[in-house]
Amino acid sequence: MKLVVVSAGLSVPSSTRLLADRLAAAVGRTAAVDVQVVELRELAVEIAHFFTNGFPGKALAAAQEAVAGADGLIAVTPVFSASYSGLFKSFFDVLDKDALVGKPVLVAATGGSARHSLVLEHALRPLFAYLRAVVVPTAVYAASEDWGAEGLEGRIERAAGELGALMAGLSGRPVVSAVGASGAAVDLPAARGGGDGGFEVVPFAEQLAALAPKR
Repeated sequence: MKLVVVSAGLSVPSSTRLLADRLAAAVGRTAAVDVQVVELRELAVEIAHFFTNGFPGKALAAAQEAVAGADGLIAVTPVFSASYSGLFKSFFDVLDKDALVGKPVLVAATGGSARHSLVLEHALRPLFAYLRAVVVPTAVYAASEDWGAEGLEGRIERAAGELGALMAGLSGRPVVSAVGASGAAVDLPAARGGGDGGFEVVPFAEQLAALAPKR
């Protein structure tokens, strides 16, 4: 399965890219994925030119193709003015309007203060809902004080498990394990063995139910 990671970090090194890499690595622990990273800061000029002439440059066209062909997407942005960055929004503005329809997406953001964590719900989730993507229940926000602190890793693993389950459900491939809401490893019924030796795809609702804590 192909996992594309879109990182809108501007600095080098970037906490946004660091979070993106940790999320991608966590997905790789739950499902067999080939990861491709799209660094938006490298596409900034081509994105601007696209808005003025309507034609993508070679690198931007490759990024558009990668996102459209992905089985799943991780989208991470730094917070600017209590929302996603302009570069982040501009990239998704230049995608084909149907590029993300039905595609599993994990959204995440980084910022200097925990007060901006609601950006995930009031900005990122509505954006991808508008684009008709399937956004996983757990979104991940990392403030400056979260790095190295307890709690961030659990959120990363939980979100990655949800994305891996959705990707496997669409492809019909099994997921070995993931981390549930309680932080414990759980087996995911991403696919069941069929009578002909193949796999039967399990509905999203049933896959997500496996991630819920046992009561």
